[in-house]
Amino acid sequence: MAPPPPPEGPGGAPPPLQYSLLLQHLVGEQRRPRAWDPAALGGIPSPPKSEEQKMVERAMESCAFKAALACVGGFVLGGAFGVFTAGIDTNVGFDPKDPYRTPTAKEVLKDMGQRGMSYAKNFAIVGAMFSCTECLVESYRGKSDWKNSVISGCITGGAIGFRAGLKAGVIGCGGFAAFSAAIDYYLR
Repeated sequence: MAPPPPPEGPGGAPPPLQYSLLLQHLVGEQRRPRAWDPAALGGIPSPPKSEEQKMVERAMESCAFKAALACVGGFVLGGAFGVFTAGIDTNVGFDPKDPYRTPTAKEVLKDMGQRGMSYAKNFAIVGAMFSCTECLVESYRGKSDWKNSVISGCITGGAIGFRAGLKAGVIGCGGFAAFSAAIDYYLR
């Protein structure tokens, strides 16, 4: 049995497809959301989470944990960066009283350690401030988007720059917000 011929539109041509009607069902208001069930897709069903697992998840998603994690990460990254920059600096171990004396390895390592510790503390403070403010802004707004990082970048940069005055605070706010927006744009 042959399929019935398609209905003809004006002038004997087939009627145009109504893509807008199709789009309404795929992405428009008439779209029906699907329940996400991994078992229906052939996935492995997971058992329900215990109270301990839920408690650990809540703790790891808290602002305090995120700030502490950023603080530790900033400390490690800042320390490595400080030791690296001290290692390539030609003035490490330099004595201005005797410029022709070659510094000993102990003096160079001491200077590298001091610079590494200084960078580590600064990176830890900035990381904890930024992470904590971003988490608080996200909790307040109830959204997770690029605006959170820009707002928290402005707050962090402004707070750091404000120690040097109002103008430095405004510049710090704008600079850190722009940097946060660029990083957020690149990562998303």
